[in-house]
Amino acid sequence: MKKIEAVIKPFKLEEVKDALAEVGIEGMTVSEVKGFGRQKGHTEIYRGSEYTVDFLPKIKIEVVVGDGAVESATKAITESAKTGKIGDGKVFVSSVEQALRIRTDETGDEAL
Repeated sequence: MKKIEAVIKPFKLEEVKDALAEVGIEGMTVSEVKGFGRQKGHTEIYRGSEYTVDFLPKIKIEVVVGDGAVESATKAITESAKTGKIGDGKVFVSSVEQALRIRTDETGDEAL
């Protein structure tokens, strides 16, 4: 099993959710997060004063999939989240040792 974490632009969430559903991924966890990468934020003027906005709003999607679904899931995320502009985000894949469904006590891939 693998855990896929994707940090994307907020307005791309619906497209990514739909793309994951098309490849058979149903469950996910979505969080509103803030961060910056190479873009390092930007400056804004508010009531005549200039402010540096370091942390930009992003969406973090977390999905745990079986080993066979990793490639299709990451491809669905990257293709649907891409705008071609700076700040599109990142995708991280890491190993998951165990999964347990609390309601039924199913473990491993059955718990997904």
